[in-house]
Amino acid sequence: MSGRAAQQAVIQDHAAYLEGTHNFQADIEKLANSALIGTVLETVMLATNMRFAAVARVTADRWVACRTVDEVNFGLSSGDEIEIQSTFCQSVRDTSQKVLFNDAATDDVYGGHPIAAKFGIVSYASIPIYRSDGTFFGTLCAIDTEPRDVKHPRAVAMLEMFADIIGRGLETEERLEAQEQMVSHERELSRIQEEFVAVLGHDLRNPVAALDAGFRMLDREPMSEKAQTVLPLMRSSLRRMNDLINNIMLHAKARLGGGIRISAEPDAPLAEAITQVVEEVRAACPDHEIALELQLDRPVSCDAPRVAQAISNLMSNAVRHGTPGALISVRGLIDANGIEISVANNGAAVPDELRQDLFHPFRRGAHAAGEGLGLGLYIASSIATAHNGRIEVTCESGTTTFNFRIPLLSAVIEAN
Repeated sequence: MSGRAAQQAVIQDHAAYLEGTHNFQADIEKLANSALIGTVLETVMLATNMRFAAVARVTADRWVACRTVDEVNFGLSSGDEIEIQSTFCQSVRDTSQKVLFNDAATDDVYGGHPIAAKFGIVSYASIPIYRSDGTFFGTLCAIDTEPRDVKHPRAVAMLEMFADIIGRGLETEERLEAQEQMVSHERELSRIQEEFVAVLGHDLRNPVAALDAGFRMLDREPMSEKAQTVLPLMRSSLRRMNDLINNIMLHAKARLGGGIRISAEPDAPLAEAITQVVEEVRAACPDHEIALELQLDRPVSCDAPRVAQAISNLMSNAVRHGTPGALISVRGLIDANGIEISVANNGAAVPDELRQDLFHPFRRGAHAAGEGLGLGLYIASSIATAHNGRIEVTCESGTTTFNFRIPLLSAVIEAN
């Protein structure tokens, strides 16, 4: 179902609910607070010389005033109700035909009508109000205790036009209300999903930690040749699981806490942190040659663990999407513009249509390996943004390079 169709269905369900339960409070409040409806009723009275005008909600068994302007002292105001049998609006609803008469004493159809006599109505107009989907809402009424020329073609055309305007205005209000409900529902669903992801990531830590402890114990035991081959593969998978959990937790914390936060140190051990994650990837991916060249020859202010996490994610991306066994190059330097750390790998270029979404969460290429969640590049980009920096990607001559750039920070900061 399309968004428009879903929205229309919500509107229709809302209208059907109100019709079935006769809960008109929402309609009363909507019309009572509408400047448009007030202007329409004042204009109707001015143009027809009628001294009472109203918009009424009409169902098979009820007539409820939603908005009135009363200069005759009929005593009807917003929320007041009269028996449906005591109105001409029941006929308007049943027949879809307007009711008009200039003078109840002389009209060929309504002369001597008991409803007119009961309320002292002399001139009267009741025009059906429909939403654009064809559902009946109620009537636009004008009443006076003296004869008025409400059957004049210009007056009739004006009344019908205003009834149409009211109907369209109602639908617009209901569409906005339905849209707000849908947005609220989506936000609540998103919040629940994010909380679920946070709980999932947190609860996965314990079994992963137990596996890691078990692997450490096995390392101290005599192992067969096959076990010596299989255990490093299992540890590599465990490291990948840890990376996924860390990404899940950081994403959940960023979403629930308003963004990734960093704590920069004035002399951060950035080279050591990057070297450590490179060694971890080397150990986990022995089939890949990884070259590291760092020229970080001056003190830098940054959140070194967070920057290292970003570089680790960029390297994991290079391992998954690069040519198997090809060289992955990691270079870092400091210049007048700040810190630049690049991760380059050989492989297929990133498609142009994917680049605009590359750093959005849960976005992956059509040929991405099955183990990724699409969070790695998003988190790396978020860490760069938290440092007032950015990540750029270039694809040239079969080499894809991600450049992590952040400015030189002069003091310890804590920012989003």
